[in-house]
Amino acid sequence: MTTRGLERLKQTGIPFEQLTYRPDEEGARFAARSLGLNEETVIKTLVFRADDGEYLFALMGGDGNVSEKKLARSSGHKQVSPAPPRDAERISGYEIGGISPLGAKRRLPVVLDRALTEHASVVINAGARGTLVRLAVVDLISLVDAMVADIRVE
Repeated sequence: MTTRGLERLKQTGIPFEQLTYRPDEEGARFAARSLGLNEETVIKTLVFRADDGEYLFALMGGDGNVSEKKLARSSGHKQVSPAPPRDAERISGYEIGGISPLGAKRRLPVVLDRALTEHASVVINAGARGTLVRLAVVDLISLVDAMVADIRVE
């Protein structure tokens, strides 16, 4: 299976490893268990809506949760809230469980949780349920032009 995310990676020449699993359940934790990976290295991609109507991606390790207050502050907004699933799918062009900043239909600001930078490589959805890629965290940051900030709930 190919996705816009995989195509985007191939175009850039960034090295990556494609990983697949059977998506019987949604979420980074299930993906990590299915692939025998540490939860903190498997990214969940979340879409948030800011108070000005703009959308943004928040990238968080599977072991954490996003602090809306920290995300708002780091992205220059007064408030952010999770986008309704229908909006997240429309904005990204991907289905829930397969949302990724890689090859998203609209290029959105990306905020990556600082804890992810403690790992040499991370695993992120490639645009379809059950299709992930492992790549260097520095390559991911560069590719999606991510801002790195502490957005984790304490």
